[in-house]
Amino acid sequence: MKKLTFLIALILGVTAVYGQDFLKKSKVSGSFQIDGNYYWPDNGIGITKEDVGGNKFGANGFGKLQYQLGNFTAGVRFEAYTNTSAMSGFDSRLKGMGVANYFATYDNGTIGVTVGDIYDQFGNGLIFRTYEEWTLGYDNSLRGIRAIYRPWNGVTVKGLYGKQRYYWASYAEERGLVRGVDGEWDINQSISALNDAKFRATIGGSFVSKYEQVEDYVDPNMVTYKIPQNVAAYAGRMNLGYGRFGFSAEYARKINDPLPLNNFIYREGQELLASLSYSQKGLGMVLQVKRVDNMKFQSKWQTEDMKDLNIGFIPPINYTHTHSLPSMFSYATQPLGEMGAQFQVNYTIPKNTALGGKYGTKLAFNFSQVNDIKRDSIMVDGVNTLNQPGTLGYTSPFFAVGDRMFYRDFNFEIEKKLSKKWNLTLMYINLYYDMETIEGHPKAEPVKAHFAFGELIYKINRKHSVRLELQHMWDNIGKDYEIEEGYEDNYIKRGNWMAFLLEYTIAPKWFVSIADKYNYGNPIADNRDHYFTGSIGFIKDQTRIALSGGRQSQGLVCVGGVCREVPASSGVSLTLTTSF
Repeated sequence: MKKLTFLIALILGVTAVYGQDFLKKSKVSGSFQIDGNYYWPDNGIGITKEDVGGNKFGANGFGKLQYQLGNFTAGVRFEAYTNTSAMSGFDSRLKGMGVANYFATYDNGTIGVTVGDIYDQFGNGLIFRTYEEWTLGYDNSLRGIRAIYRPWNGVTVKGLYGKQRYYWASYAEERGLVRGVDGEWDINQSISALNDAKFRATIGGSFVSKYEQVEDYVDPNMVTYKIPQNVAAYAGRMNLGYGRFGFSAEYARKINDPLPLNNFIYREGQELLASLSYSQKGLGMVLQVKRVDNMKFQSKWQTEDMKDLNIGFIPPINYTHTHSLPSMFSYATQPLGEMGAQFQVNYTIPKNTALGGKYGTKLAFNFSQVNDIKRDSIMVDGVNTLNQPGTLGYTSPFFAVGDRMFYRDFNFEIEKKLSKKWNLTLMYINLYYDMETIEGHPKAEPVKAHFAFGELIYKINRKHSVRLELQHMWDNIGKDYEIEEGYEDNYIKRGNWMAFLLEYTIAPKWFVSIADKYNYGNPIADNRDHYFTGSIGFIKDQTRIALSGGRQSQGLVCVGGVCREVPASSGVSLTLTTSF
């Protein structure tokens, strides 16, 4: 209540300064969302009354309000998580309600100051990124102060200081202080002679540190490990372009930071992200490469979950699948080490050609692969200290690729408008997925699967349309695969699948759909289940309401390389969103 009272007093003070222009110049905007679920037992997919227990109903909701008057902006967000144990994998520490976020900003174009909760990132976010992702229940906002100074066109300098949000824990509780500075120079904006030049260049650099009062760690064997109270990271970046070509790169380094996750080694971390692109009308190509080595960077030394209180962000460079079957095997980035590459080509065959036809044909090709890094042992007094606690851990040649492959995705898509009424999309996916590493299932066999996808859209008239979606997955694990006792959980979503979705839309207000996923080829007979769902939605202006019911299969929900486990469930859900 004190936070809200302070914010209201601040707004009233600003409006008093502006006087009679208050009503004319003030702008108020906001958004609201409520997600509610009601679950019931479903013996068909192994959900008993005991599993549901007293947690049949759960709801999450938030409301955002933002006020703007001239150069002043203020906002507040109220959140409520009731009974999160019933909300498909949301962390139970989210349970509660209150003002989770508030801020006030003054920015006149040269100087900007924000107090309160801050969302920002330096460069690609390698050493600093704060953001909120509602679908994952994730929020690592920084509560403190940020100052921005723009002394000349194209030059921006930032500085910030504060503590990250940790569910509903008090900011007085122990966790590190985050401090950072960032500078960026857009050369073309600063030099008038280069404003319209074909050559474009932007350079930047960042420094971030976290300070945490932490004691030295004594393991069960009474071995003491010195834990640094200050951990710093720095990064440099550039973005170059000439005509149709573009090149960007960012390199980051972090000093030694022994953690339970990296087995208390004192090796410094480093990360490289680079991209080369070419584009012209009808053709676009992008090549991205990434190397990550011991780059877990968080503001609390020990956390219950690897995703908690991350200061740095590891951008995923693999293709993001949105279709129900391949999305069950989404990749989660590996902060201890990964080397990845992605190559994407988009090409449109021109209209009125033999292959393009009357409307043209869109082709898309994507290949991405992520491997572990190569680690070589360090010999100390004739002893192999590879990844041993209290040592430097290992050496790793920068351009060497490890033998273990975490993820590989090859896919090809064709989109063709057949006529004014018919549109066809076809896609093939070849996927390799190291389930043991990505999902933490010991002894799990890697997924080596093929996917086929087809979508057909028929426009009945200007407002009415029908969409049919068909999918199939062929897995390397079949019905006759022998499963080692005690490892049955590794195979819940394995085996061949088929899926369909049929959707009817009455634009711009109504849609209704039915869908099913069927795990008909699972090696465990009890896992061969249908996952029927039905949905209906209504949209008016900025308000959307959707009601769905049926079964949810177990799996990962991933956004931007960050994932959370979603248990199997059966029930109905209601989502209401609006903005103004």
